[in-house]
Amino acid sequence: MFSSSTGNLVEMQALTKTYGAFDAVKELTLSVSYGQIFALLGPNGAGKTTTIRMLMGILAPTSGSARIDGLDCFQDRVEVKRRVGYLPDEPIFHDYLRGSEIIRFSGEMHGLKRAEIESRTRPLLQQLELNDALEEFAVNYSRGMKKKLALVCAMIHGPALLILDEPTNGLDPFATRALHELIRANAAEGKTIFFSTHLLDQAEKLCTQIAIIAKGHLAAHGTLAELRARLAGDSSLEEIFFSVAGDAANSPAL
Repeated sequence: MFSSSTGNLVEMQALTKTYGAFDAVKELTLSVSYGQIFALLGPNGAGKTTTIRMLMGILAPTSGSARIDGLDCFQDRVEVKRRVGYLPDEPIFHDYLRGSEIIRFSGEMHGLKRAEIESRTRPLLQQLELNDALEEFAVNYSRGMKKKLALVCAMIHGPALLILDEPTNGLDPFATRALHELIRANAAEGKTIFFSTHLLDQAEKLCTQIAIIAKGHLAAHGTLAELRARLAGDSSLEEIFFSVAGDAANSPAL
């Protein structure tokens, strides 16, 4: 469980990742408070996945810092992984492990007993309609099935923070609806969900906080009402996105 002694669960301060002369993420300062459904939006190549990989300790920042509940995301990455449920955009599994074996391995890595693993995953597997594929080898899974399996593994230990990178990529409409229901249910329990997406209608329906990045820079951040106030009207998130991110992405420098 996370403490509630500070106002924010996720803190990024001047977070930067460069590759040679290319700035994938540049001086990103952003915070996410407890209990939010937070969407990170941006065009392709804006830096969303790079930001998430720094939060998960997969990449070391070039400069700046990323913290989750006070833990340095890179220096304390093992502890961060214990506390966070992470769904990558493209989950990778050992081809010749069955779905049930992958779930069992994930649960045991978090110190769970087999009976506990089964009781925790049973409702998730039913909601995501994955039961019938549990004894199939992962090599035979479609992209959407791999995404659902990875989501079960991300949630198996009951984390208070879920970090989801393009969670609906590869999912059909039924699975997408089930995922949205899971996100809402977890938020109702006081958990925090941080996810990236390029599907603006989903972010508009689900999120309490939104950040838009372009060329690795923060272009806008706030509630939908706060972002609408920038355009002085009852704009849709799509209109806001194109106004904010489109102008930033087409500018020579931010």
